[in-house]
Amino acid sequence: TAISAMNETNCHAFFALSSLIVVYAFASPRKPGTLALTDDSQDSPGEASWLPLIRGVNVILQQMWPWVETGPLRGLLQPGVFNTMDIKLPRPATHQLKELAGLCDSAAGGEEAVAAYQDAVKALQKCYAKIFTRASVECEVGTAFTWPVEVPDKYIQLLNARAPEALVILAHYCVVLHHLDNYWWMKGWAAHVMGNIYNELNASWREWIQWPSDTIARNERCLVWRPLSPDMIPSHTPVSMTSL
Repeated sequence: TAISAMNETNCHAFFALSSLIVVYAFASPRKPGTLALTDDSQDSPGEASWLPLIRGVNVILQQMWPWVETGPLRGLLQPGVFNTMDIKLPRPATHQLKELAGLCDSAAGGEEAVAAYQDAVKALQKCYAKIFTRASVECEVGTAFTWPVEVPDKYIQLLNARAPEALVILAHYCVVLHHLDNYWWMKGWAAHVMGNIYNELNASWREWIQWPSDTIARNERCLVWRPLSPDMIPSHTPVSMTSL
């Protein structure tokens, strides 16, 4: 396969192409009434295929990280994981993350589902913190796309099955997507996904998405940017999605 042929010479072209595919997918016409990127998914209508797409790009990136991190496109890379647990987020975001954690602890679907939800919320907390502390030199899109990379496969399965807990977590990720609304190819995506999540949930679940829904409706950027202090600067490790 082409991926198996990646090497130090052509890896930069692979990286550029895979990133452009993500941009193209988001820029493609959105199908009303679903969470999918395009309307060509006949076998799984409405599948949230944009999440596996981002995750797939990261898989490719993992294989060529030693070359790309020092190559001509290194400016697009998202720095690796650093300790986010002690970062104090804005009060509404902190409150919502605690509420989500409580929801996950009592979620339906068994231990595997509960663990998947818990991991997805932990990844969301990290994503919120990374955006909140993002340095001005860091790629904004790469920071926002860390969450799809870090959620477990089981969560993606639950999301495609339209488990309400999974949809509620995704709704809170839309707050992150809304920070990208100034990019032409991301314009309106947060509102689009949020609206479709609302339609998927019944009335008893919709109260769980009130905060992210209101945040997007008011066009708020609730995770205000502020620079990293020197002791917060992360080391570069190949764990995060990058993008254009």
